[in-house]
Amino acid sequence: MAAVRIQAEPFDAAAETAALTAERGDIGAIVAFTGFCRDEGGRLSALELEHYPGMAEAEIARIAREAEARWPLLGLTVVHRFGLIRPGEPIVLVLAASAHRRAGFEAAEFMMDYLKTRAPFWKREHLTDGTVGAWVDAKGSDDEAAGRWG
Repeated sequence: MAAVRIQAEPFDAAAETAALTAERGDIGAIVAFTGFCRDEGGRLSALELEHYPGMAEAEIARIAREAEARWPLLGLTVVHRFGLIRPGEPIVLVLAASAHRRAGFEAAEFMMDYLKTRAPFWKREHLTDGTVGAWVDAKGSDDEAAGRWG
């Protein structure tokens, strides 16, 4: 069963990996993706992420169960942050454990495509000039990538 957490605090990817693999001899691969906040060429001072507590966890858990049904995973961890996140800080972590690498790669990519396009988060840019931008829409290229999963 997948572990899904939404939290304000930074996470430790190495500690999350260690927890997923502790006392496990059946895992042959861990595919890890960590997404970070970018400074967008020096114009971004922070990214603000909001969500509906409870609803967001349930929806991400639902998609994680779909990943577990599609691929022979031995573990799946998804950690997503909310709040004000500065450039260089981690935003999201996906760990997909499997016996063989292909299932891990595909499941991790599936989860990230979902998180980028349909997860119930709202993002707003805080700019270095002190202004707060509008809420950010998903990119067309992200929607296109997610479309391949049917």
